[in-house]
Amino acid sequence: MPDLSSRKSELRSQIRNARKELDATTRTRAAQHLAHNVSTLPNWSQSRSLALYLPQDSEMDTAPLARLARAAGKELYLPVIEAGNKLTFALWQTDEELICNRFGIAEPGADAPRKSIGAIDLVCLPLVAWDSSGERLGMGGGFYDRTLAGVTGPLKVGLAYEIQHRDSLPHQPWDISLDYVATEAALYRCHGRESQN
Repeated sequence: MPDLSSRKSELRSQIRNARKELDATTRTRAAQHLAHNVSTLPNWSQSRSLALYLPQDSEMDTAPLARLARAAGKELYLPVIEAGNKLTFALWQTDEELICNRFGIAEPGADAPRKSIGAIDLVCLPLVAWDSSGERLGMGGGFYDRTLAGVTGPLKVGLAYEIQHRDSLPHQPWDISLDYVATEAALYRCHGRESQN
């Protein structure tokens, strides 16, 4: 039987390949529907700050959600990779020129104001796969798991395509679970690990 690491690696490869096969029209429509679904979160209207990501490797596009959030007067934050492979979150101004980090991912510059992740209302996370209990399979770097460890406050919302859903995912005790997952089809409230026991 393959070990946990091998199972995760195989699953990542399988789902990333399926995601890459989605055509441009499907991706565009999915991102628009997802933005609407995120706006149905129970605390959307009172949330003042939203952490997003810029998509890589065929991840769900966040541009429609960013436009919707800006139109609703929310502050947007993007992750910035810091020493120790942790993330900080920097204010993302509309006309700001972003700088590519060592992974080629665009980030706000060093002078952009930072906000503690615990003080951000909604944190939208990229993912490779998700299940109904809120387990999230990321790319394997552990950036969000390290950053969110022990943090209470923000609502954690995974952004994904329906094809990324699995009945259950392998996980480690330190893996951060999600409160909600938004897809092009719906907004799902995650029921937590305890309901699986």
